[in-house]
Amino acid sequence: MSANDEPKARSEPLAAGTAQGEAQGEAAQQAEQAAAADRPERSRRGGSGGTWFAVLLALVAAGIAAGAWVDLRQRADATAETFAQRIQALEAQQGKLRALAQEAQQSAQALQGKLSTLEVRVADAQAQRAAIDALYQELSRNRNEWRIAEVEQMIDIAAQQLDLAGNVRGALLALQLAESRLARSDDAAFAPLRAALARDIERLKALPAFDPGALGQRIERLAVGVETLPLAYDERPAQAQAASESGQDGETWYGRLASEVWRELRRLIVVRRVESPEPPLLAPTQAYFLRENLRLRLLSARLALLTRDAKAYRDDLQAAQAWIKRYFDTRSSRSAEALAQLEQLASAPLQLELPSIEGSVNAVRALEARGGRTS
Repeated sequence: MSANDEPKARSEPLAAGTAQGEAQGEAAQQAEQAAAADRPERSRRGGSGGTWFAVLLALVAAGIAAGAWVDLRQRADATAETFAQRIQALEAQQGKLRALAQEAQQSAQALQGKLSTLEVRVADAQAQRAAIDALYQELSRNRNEWRIAEVEQMIDIAAQQLDLAGNVRGALLALQLAESRLARSDDAAFAPLRAALARDIERLKALPAFDPGALGQRIERLAVGVETLPLAYDERPAQAQAASESGQDGETWYGRLASEVWRELRRLIVVRRVESPEPPLLAPTQAYFLRENLRLRLLSARLALLTRDAKAYRDDLQAAQAWIKRYFDTRSSRSAEALAQLEQLASAPLQLELPSIEGSVNAVRALEARGGRTS
């Protein structure tokens, strides 16, 4: 039962009591009218005794009706007062409920506003995350593209070192550097390229030691040192003269005079031992051109080394050896060292069958053709 139905249920007994009182009043009036109607007849019939009886009966009925009416009136007032109190309590409760409903509605509106704000923030956060993910993917692609371009350049350098200069060591260093760049990334898309690089590196390591760059530098140092090589007819007994001069400090004046005369005679007459059938006597201009021709021979040998022309390389080195033995002092330490280096250079192998690194070149080009798309 609701709050609005409760007053109606409680007002039903009051209405029933009021109807009962009205019914009793009407019954009393009808009794009085009946008594009044019967009075003349009774007066005519029975005389005064019947009249008094009727009056008494009417008075009793009126008293009963009045008491019933008063009782009903009191009950009705009490019931009305109770209903009024209950209605007031219900109205107070209804007001509280309305206030609570209003507060709940305001709280719901505030929560709805906060929820809308949170939804906006969540949408912004999702948009920012999507932007960050896109930026990361772009940076990842750019980083992979840069790494592929760098590795490709190193592989091209290695191929040039092998094809143009035959520099196995330089090509090996370039390939190892490219492999170290790829080792910094754990991307599975680089696996074929790393496998190709590993195979080419192993093939280059299996080759015998041959460094044309180092050989070329040795030949260049020999060409620069040609000016310091002594010619065969430039020999001077300077050390012997210095030793004789240092040992004459304690001699007498006539001994020193004899020594001076002897030194002058030795300067006028020089005796040399020439083992070749032809005397290697050269004019100053011829000595200059001899050194220049020897230097050109050595530079020609270096050029043949770079072009991997073994016959021209060995012919130039053998010609340089022959000229040093013929026109220069072979007893000098510099000449002996130059001859030893020329012998070592002439024995160096040039006809090495260099492996190809086409596997690495094709692998990096295939990876570049895919646009650097990695997982």
